[in-house]
Amino acid sequence: MSFRKEKKFMLTKSQIYEVKKNLNLLGMKELYSERKISSIYFDNKNFDIYKDSEEGVLPRKKIRVRWYNKKKEFNKEIKISSHEGRFKVNEKLDLIDNKKNIEKLIFFDQIYGSLSAKILINYNREYFTFKHLRITFDNDISYTNLKDINYTNYNENFCVMEIKSEFKTSDDYIEKIFNYTNSRFSKYCNGINNLNLLIY
Repeated sequence: MSFRKEKKFMLTKSQIYEVKKNLNLLGMKELYSERKISSIYFDNKNFDIYKDSEEGVLPRKKIRVRWYNKKKEFNKEIKISSHEGRFKVNEKLDLIDNKKNIEKLIFFDQIYGSLSAKILINYNREYFTFKHLRITFDNDISYTNLKDINYTNYNENFCVMEIKSEFKTSDDYIEKIFNYTNSRFSKYCNGINNLNLLIY
């Protein structure tokens, strides 16, 4: 099990442009080609996963099914946040071949109980590496309410820069490179809030 540290920054498109321009001059390298990420997030009827994330409870989980671009390769991911750091557990869903079947899935979790699909999140991600840090830029973020028959959609008005590093990496080291205020940001929680999903 490999723990890691994650820091997220909510930035405008112009700020993202400036960050990438400056880091490119300093030697930032592309790690992978840009790709579209789609994730369906699961929660129980009381939205306890959402509530734990909003309150910053440790340990906590997020449970989702994720796929990339238009490939029909679906993976269940359990993302765990703990005092020791964060790590992710992956499981390939070989019997699932389309998004509609994901929406019908029911998962059972020992902590949260029965979980059903709540929202779909789409965005484009760019991947880079710089001075032992992995940097991703997420843009064109959108949220879709899977509990609404009309599939209500909300488009985010900012981008997200995320820094991933070994857990032992000091915050000072990261802050010297990125002169922005980081935030405890969750796309899942932001999607729930912007879609007013708790009223459904």
